[in-house]
Amino acid sequence: MLDELKQPNSRLGSSLRLNTLIRLRWLAIVGQSLAVLVVAFGLSFPLPTAECFALIAASAWLNLYLTFRYPTAHLLPPLAALAILTFDASQLAGLLYLTGGLTNPFSILMTVPVVISAASLPLMWTALLGVYVVGLTALLAIFHLPLPWYHGTELSVPFIYTAGMLIAIISSIAFTGIYAYRVAEEARLLANALTATELVLQREQHISALDGLAAAAAHELGTPLATIALVAREMEKALGDDPRFHEDVTLLRSQSERCREILKRLTSLSSEGEEHLARLPLTSLIEETAAPHRDFGIDIRLEPGKTHGPEPVGRRNPGVLYGLGNLVENAVDFARDSVSIRWGWDDEMVHITITDDGPGFPAEIMDRIGEPYMSRRQAGSSSGGGLGLGLFIAKTLLERSGAMVSFANAGGQGKGASVTVSWPRERFLKEENGLAWEQKDWKSLA
Repeated sequence: MLDELKQPNSRLGSSLRLNTLIRLRWLAIVGQSLAVLVVAFGLSFPLPTAECFALIAASAWLNLYLTFRYPTAHLLPPLAALAILTFDASQLAGLLYLTGGLTNPFSILMTVPVVISAASLPLMWTALLGVYVVGLTALLAIFHLPLPWYHGTELSVPFIYTAGMLIAIISSIAFTGIYAYRVAEEARLLANALTATELVLQREQHISALDGLAAAAAHELGTPLATIALVAREMEKALGDDPRFHEDVTLLRSQSERCREILKRLTSLSSEGEEHLARLPLTSLIEETAAPHRDFGIDIRLEPGKTHGPEPVGRRNPGVLYGLGNLVENAVDFARDSVSIRWGWDDEMVHITITDDGPGFPAEIMDRIGEPYMSRRQAGSSSGGGLGLGLFIAKTLLERSGAMVSFANAGGQGKGASVTVSWPRERFLKEENGLAWEQKDWKSLA
């Protein structure tokens, strides 16, 4: 699921609802009909009314067919949506051909199908539709019936004006298409990234809940096993040394006692060690974060920094563990030889800094780090992991815990990257919805 979410044009975000196109087409049909009626009967301009209404009727017929053929919530595959938008562009081009071509002030509406495609379809289909619409627009600049005007007169429009309209429409198609595509693509990526964040957090929370499930299972099984053991002892006393059942009853009682011992250990692990497992001192948090990444040929150095006061002890937070682990993993991916993790605390702040000796962050992406739209720290890099969705998830989870995450180059570009995660001490010590931390004496819990 996460891999699917990372795809830029994932099928999760590239389908268009049929009902959306149907409603937009009904709006266009009403607008086109009103325009024809006002021009033909309100202004009394000569107009091929029958041909215009024939094209409008074709659009209405398609709408009715799609309404009765498919359910309201039907999602169109990209190719089907492209076909429908191509029909809309062709129908509009036909109306413009009958009413003056590009001299018609409504010719700007040729941009609409491309904008809809850019907001909902993959880039390749949008580009094909854009080329088709530009071709239709160019033909309308040359081939069209006269613009409807007063009886006995003809409005003469200089060709340079028509050429200007052609350039304006092509420019509008290109600009609005690219703009709509970028906005929609970033919205899709952001939505997918937030979904992935929730999936990761949910998975980590499920893992953390396993100890509680084991304790619950031990508690529920304790009563029936005690009953079995009691019955086995009574049977053993009643049968005495009966050679037929003595060995089986003794085995039954010993195995029930063994099950009770196993459940007792599970219960003891949960009750006596629950606090021990539920809370982590800051040093243990660093160790647990770094441990999974030590076997990749990169030296991970733990460097305690300046401290003031007792060591903070925090509630085990799956989001914080995942976020810090992702930052360490990213540093290991880009490091040449080593990664250092430095931490400390004082009366105001608690902070963790992760530094690698890799190429660092290019200056042009410093302001965009943490967005889910980037793919790599350095374009063309042959090594190292991605900086997009994974780093966005890590940053989001850490910020949900009250942390501030900042990115910098350790000693200038090319000398390594540095990520600092810091919490205000009062927020660090405040427990809120299980996302923040508390400070207690670790020795009393050990």
